[in-house]
Amino acid sequence: MKSKSSEESTDGRVPSGSRPFAFDLGVGAELLKRFDSHVLRRLSALQGQFIDQQAYARLLPSDPLIYEVYEMRRPEVAGELLHGITIIHPGRVGNEFFMTKGHYHAVRETAEIYYCLHGRGLLLMETEEGDWVAEEFSPGRVVYAAPCWAHRSINTGTDDLVVFFAYPGHAGHDYATIEQRGFRKAVIQHDGRVELEDNPRWSATVAR
Repeated sequence: MKSKSSEESTDGRVPSGSRPFAFDLGVGAELLKRFDSHVLRRLSALQGQFIDQQAYARLLPSDPLIYEVYEMRRPEVAGELLHGITIIHPGRVGNEFFMTKGHYHAVRETAEIYYCLHGRGLLLMETEEGDWVAEEFSPGRVVYAAPCWAHRSINTGTDDLVVFFAYPGHAGHDYATIEQRGFRKAVIQHDGRVELEDNPRWSATVAR
């Protein structure tokens, strides 16, 4: 039975004509067809983020694909949930694993939740006050990035890391702070082990 649609809101609220929907979470092309936005992030998009800049320079001419983001377009307003799939491909720059750019939310008091569908990795998180946490990604594991915590996904495995994410529609993204400061910790491979170490490229302040 069809229901009567409502008029769209023009005052920044969730459109009253927004409708419920459902889809199956899985790994494969059928899931990705559900999303209408596809963003490719190549090595050049992470300039200055990897510790070994000589290794970065050697890889840059081929500009390998580091990760992809599939997202369903929804109104970017409070009350909505933006959501999608991130696929971080396996690889390293020097000894440092492929990773996302990482970001704070522009509205700091907003959270994000992740559900790992495939692969192995870490969600590296930190606050502007100095706290940091790294939580493991493995299939079926949920990781919650609390309000005011920057977050970066890192693939520590040999296969694609695939995670589902959701966050408030009005949260926005602050990439600039991470581009200028980096993260306090870096995730590297050392003697076949995954290790976290202090990031020598991290800056305590943001240039004004």
